[in-house]
Amino acid sequence: MQIRKATIVDMDLLIKLRSDFLLSDVEGYSVQEVEVIREKNRSYFEKWIPSGNLLVFVAEDNDETCSTAFLSIVERPPRNADTSNLVGTVYNVYTYPQYRRKGIATKVMAALLDEAKVLGVASVDLLATDDGKPLYEKLGFQIPNYTTMRIKFD
Repeated sequence: MQIRKATIVDMDLLIKLRSDFLLSDVEGYSVQEVEVIREKNRSYFEKWIPSGNLLVFVAEDNDETCSTAFLSIVERPPRNADTSNLVGTVYNVYTYPQYRRKGIATKVMAALLDEAKVLGVASVDLLATDDGKPLYEKLGFQIPNYTTMRIKFD
């Protein structure tokens, strides 16, 4: 099992991983919706991977991709003098069904978080499914004192 950081050379793999995640039981998009999103993902990856504002880690076993996790990094206004202004958001944590419950997602997330620390990211947020909560808690994620709220403009 190898855990590695993806690069722009992995574009087709990243689009496949994102598409598979969106089509999964977690997200439940239709095939038609995902086809429309594919090219938008290509543009997004082309912009943000080279800039360093998007990290993607993958787990591979014998050249077969098993699991992935994405991290977007943004700079926010300073909150205090002692911490970095960089914050991350994890998304697209996905392990193919045949590889689940083997600790692979834990290893992918640990690699992603280690890289975030090296880059000076002060905090990382994510939205967790009920199935994912034990994994994230094991890695040190906690429920903050505030509640995530969202408004959609679509």
